Amino acid sequence: MIWAGVGIALIGALGYALGAALQQFEAVAEGASLKLVRRPRWWVGGIIGFTGACLHAVALSFAPLVVVQPVSVATLVFAVPLAAFLHGRRPHRGEIFGSIAVAGGLLGLMLLVPHQVSTPRLGDGAALGFLACVGVIVLVCQLVARRLTGAVKALVLSVGAGAVTAAVSTFVRVVGGGMGGDLGRLVHWFTLLIPALLICAVVLLQKTYEVGCFGVAYAGVQVVDPITSVIAGVVLLGEPLPTGVASVVPALLAAGVLVAGTVALGRLAPDHTRVAAERPRPVPVGS
Repeated sequence: MIWAGVGIALIGALGYALGAALQQFEAVAEGASLKLVRRPRWWVGGIIGFTGACLHAVALSFAPLVVVQPVSVATLVFAVPLAAFLHGRRPHRGEIFGSIAVAGGLLGLMLLVPHQVSTPRLGDGAALGFLACVGVIVLVCQLVARRLTGAVKALVLSVGAGAVTAAVSTFVRVVGGGMGGDLGRLVHWFTLLIPALLICAVVLLQKTYEVGCFGVAYAGVQVVDPITSVIAGVVLLGEPLPTGVASVVPALLAAGVLVAGTVALGRLAPDHTRVAAERPRPVPVGS
């Protein structure tokens, strides 16, 4: 069942990457506003991304968070070149190096986590506390980002967006993994919470993509999401973490590679190339 979950998660993650690249292109053109709903390509990206998210949810019903979440990281290698193609250019060497380094480093970290399948259980009090923590993270990121520009702003905003997407994954894991074939267990406030969190995640992701630094924005979300999910899995759901020196040293090396990749992506300038060309030029007065 675990390998079925991994396969489904991989297909879903590829769809999510394509959808994210399409929506980022439109968010740069129109900004994170209601104007996006008039852009057909934004809707196509949303449908593809939503389909990928649904497959991700199905995967979480078969396998624990610590197994499914790392799979989505591998799509960073595909998402960044896709975004470059949409902007009418070839990927920079820094983008290729950065995306591979982030994906490899985070996959290394996630593979060190013990993979054990158990039925997830989450109490109402713990769930509310988790939501409060996520809310504080989002609020702080939004306030800090107002004073920033460029890649740093995109990275800060991606932290808040990644925290919300991690909350979605956590509650999907609790609801899907806890059903045990009993559909009656879907009648819970957790089930109603999931679509509300999804809407918040979509809005926050558009604000992140609007900055134009897709590489560092997508990488930030893909890093924060699984790490937050693993922390939630360990603290709230009782999923295990690695122990011993043999696991700590490789984890530190993987973390170093991850940081190097994120820095490489963050040094790239915002991408507005083809978007600027597609915008209508103002007509000179008197012509």
